[in-house]
Amino acid sequence: MAIAEKLMQRNAKPSRARRVGACTALTLSLLMSGMSVAQAKIDDTAVYQPVAPTIDQARANILIARQLQFTHFRNLGISDELSGDVFDAYLKYLDGQRIYLSQQDIDLLAKAKSRLGSALKTGQLQPGFEIYNLVQQRIIERLQFALNIIDNGLDELDFNTDERIRVDRSKADWEPDQDALDALWIKRIKNAVLAQRLNGADDDTIKDNLRRRYEGQLKRAYQARSEDAFQAYMNAFAGMWDPHTSYFSPRTSENFNINMSLSLEGIGAVLQSDNEYTKVVRLVPGGPAAKQGQLQTADRIISVAQEGEKPVNVIGWRLDEVVDLIRGPRDSTVTLEVIPANATDESVTRTIAISRDEVKLEEQSASKDIIELDRSGETYRVGVITIPTFYADFQAMQAGDPNYKSTTRDVRRLLDELKEQGVDGVVMDLRNNGGGALHEANDLVGLFIDKGPTVQIRNANNDVQILNDEDPSVTYDGPLVVLVNRMSASASEIFAGAIQDYGRGLVVGSQTFGKGTVQAVRPLNHGQLKITQSKFYRVSGGSTQHKGVIPDIEIPSRVDTSRIGEDALDHALPWDQIEAVPHTRYFDFTGVIDELRKRHEGRFSASPEFSLLEEEIEFLTKQREMTYVSLNMDERKAHHEQIERTRLTIANARRELRGEKPFKNLDELEQWQDEQAADLDTTDEELDFVIREGGHIMADLLELDQRTASILSPAQFAAKAAAR
Repeated sequence: MAIAEKLMQRNAKPSRARRVGACTALTLSLLMSGMSVAQAKIDDTAVYQPVAPTIDQARANILIARQLQFTHFRNLGISDELSGDVFDAYLKYLDGQRIYLSQQDIDLLAKAKSRLGSALKTGQLQPGFEIYNLVQQRIIERLQFALNIIDNGLDELDFNTDERIRVDRSKADWEPDQDALDALWIKRIKNAVLAQRLNGADDDTIKDNLRRRYEGQLKRAYQARSEDAFQAYMNAFAGMWDPHTSYFSPRTSENFNINMSLSLEGIGAVLQSDNEYTKVVRLVPGGPAAKQGQLQTADRIISVAQEGEKPVNVIGWRLDEVVDLIRGPRDSTVTLEVIPANATDESVTRTIAISRDEVKLEEQSASKDIIELDRSGETYRVGVITIPTFYADFQAMQAGDPNYKSTTRDVRRLLDELKEQGVDGVVMDLRNNGGGALHEANDLVGLFIDKGPTVQIRNANNDVQILNDEDPSVTYDGPLVVLVNRMSASASEIFAGAIQDYGRGLVVGSQTFGKGTVQAVRPLNHGQLKITQSKFYRVSGGSTQHKGVIPDIEIPSRVDTSRIGEDALDHALPWDQIEAVPHTRYFDFTGVIDELRKRHEGRFSASPEFSLLEEEIEFLTKQREMTYVSLNMDERKAHHEQIERTRLTIANARRELRGEKPFKNLDELEQWQDEQAADLDTTDEELDFVIREGGHIMADLLELDQRTASILSPAQFAAKAAAR
């Protein structure tokens, strides 16, 4: 007997569904076991059809198991321990917030826990599919329950109690039984109602919104596909090796290939499933969303609206369906309703309208600016080069176009222009640069050193490949500061790490992402497998994996490092070290770094901008640390208003620093933010603030040692200085 059948027998209670017919009633009594209230008035004819694996999927499973064991960078066999980990990861994928399954369910499912590993070796997918089918049935039960509560009337819900609800249930205990899940779901509905009331919606609108949300999820639960179960199961399995190894179904493979070519018109955002939500992982530099400016990493999308149409709630939708809804013809507008990354609960949402377009290479290009700093009567001119991504026009390159665009070619030109304009130093801004073409990172390092190794790449066989800059010419030999943050990843970390190892410049900002692995996409008989095959190491021997690059001088960031970064991902490959390769050390900063940090801290302690940044970080940290929210209307309203007052206070303090009129209320602030986002010529004050500090650190370097990080010998440096 299947697991699902056993559990339905174990938990079955007499159905309270309206009897539309004997057959229908019997079906519903099996599917809706454990319900404590009458069924919602929905389509009683709907019956969940359990999904089953196909022969193609079984063959693909065997191929995946072989490739993971024998070609992945991590040497990991399929053991009983791994079987248990796959079980836990699979349940986390299917019910990450622990809102559908009870402890009774888990106890029975646990019988399959030790069997998954051996079954996965041989393509026996039935245990995984049985778990999937049971979860889908439990989802249907919960959604039926929620719809019934809504139909009974929102006025039946009591918002005057001292109840609270846990914000994040991913590490909570499973509820013991169906009755406890009923109580939890009543709390969830109350939380959703409170959130919308605080956003100004009336009860009729709230009832309609929630009904559409749950009916949409219910429809998708009934329409579960075999491919949904297989992809979820294979990703739980592949994720044991590392978080960047994953299975793409044939449909997902098509989307992946389109995204890699950047040929599809959309908003330029990389999305992933996050429990019931679709989460923004990364914005493509130069894409419509990045240019519009409001959508941020870790925002969760809850609805999508086309021009002139009502929003469609996408909570609980499959990722590919959300992607299809967001895509559309060029110059059309799509409107997203999101829960911002820093929101404490669903009561804080934001509506963002984005005009669809193609991601154009020229809009990802490096750009330059010059800032002037007056210090003790002396003016320093600092060149700033911003690099959104490491790009190269491969098609033009292969066609033999001598003027093809690339990061290195563009930065070389910008550096020449800055030298002609007489800058005293250069700041390279790699914040939010998620990487790109590896050879461009290698070539870019070469603009600042005479020649030598730039990065080491080790494969699963411990073979190490060393990439080198073979060109002895140097485009820029002066002092250098590299700005990074938590969103600087991959190729950005290679460049920053090399500059740091060579003593060629200072790295300033916050710890980088820590993405130090290389993936390859391999075709299967059914879909594709993206698998980690190599790892990056700095020329000094340390990996960029997991740890990233630690800046020489740290600047705090608003980013929540517990949620964003390699070390926040399950089963991430660890940091390790191999032998260093011989490389030049141009300048030893140990003699000046303490003084540089002292001056930096002195400026920040006296800086109103930094005080505001610290205040905002402290505010966001407190919000993130909240584990529960109140379901009492008065308490929740007071908390909501306190959050709004704090946001308004911080925004008005910034305006006061700039001599601008304060906002009267939060609506005025949000209207101004919308206007700023629509104006692509505006700049972010915090970015200017951090860039200016990078310039001041540059000036500190010049004051302490004019030869800072120069690649010239003392005699050459003296001759160059005399010629000025």
